[in-house]
Formats: sequence, structure tokens, C-alpha cells
Amino acid sequence: MLATQVIFFPPNRAVKIILVRASLFLFLSALPALAQKAAPADHSVPKYDLQTETKTKGIVDEINVLTWGTRKDFTELIVKSGDDKIHIYLCPKPFQDEIGISFSKGDEIAVTGSKVKIEASDVILARSLVKGSDTLLFRDPKGNPVWDPRTGK
Repeated sequence: MLATQVIFFPPNRAVKIILVRASLFLFLSALPALAQKAAPADHSVPKYDLQTETKTKGIVDEINVLTWGTRKDFTELIVKSGDDKIHIYLCPKPFQDEIGISFSKGDEIAVTGSKVKIEASDVILARSLVKGSDTLLFRDPKGNPVWDPRTGK
């Protein structure tokens, strides 16, 4: 009968140092990944809803460039229609510049878009806009933006 022996050699000082350094390296390498928070879902940007599509017309009262979602250059028109002021979100400013359209206070426009809630306010996400003899398309028939979301063009 053969007996097997397991011989345990206690680690020497050099091996202990290497193990401690390797453990410390692995911990420090993983620390940035552990510290990162998951990117929050952007619930502040509503989707275009074909069920709430509406048409409106009025006079441009204000032109603003605002932060919306991940964009810091989104064009908003505030339009007076009778006694009401309607907030209309058009597109990123680079797209507006690329198609060569500008707006001025007093412009008469007609807009087709989706009426959505942002915080407590009603906003229209423009799909198309008529200004004079120009018809501008900002979204396809399904409500998807026609600009590139990465570049805004």
C-alpha cells in the first residue's frame, strides 16, 4: 500500500509580498469600475406620439436655444396663438443651420407635431413646419427625427 503525502511549504517572505501586491493591484484596478454609477435613463425627453399629433398656427414670439436630453443646442419657438403661448421644440441648432432656416419674432408659422408633457408644461414636438412657402420636415411620418442624434445635423 502506497501512502501519498502532501507536503505543505509555508510561503516565504518574497511570495507573501508578491501576493499582497497582486491583490492590491487587482483591488485598485477594479475600484474605478465600482465607483461609476450607471447612466440614468433619460426620462425627461418624451417620445413623439402619433396619437397626440396636432396642428397649430401662430406668430413666433420668442426663439430659444435650450438644453434638452443630451443636446445643449435644441431650438425652441414660443408661438402666440390667440391668447395662448405654445412651446414648440424643433430640432438641434446644427440641423437648423444645415437646412438653412432661421426664425424671427413676428414670423407666421403652421406646425404639425406631437403634443407631449415635459414636467408640468405642454410642448409640441414639431414634425413639420410651414413658414411662408417653405415646408420643413423635422421628423419622418413615424415621428423619428430626421437629424443624426450624434451630430445634430
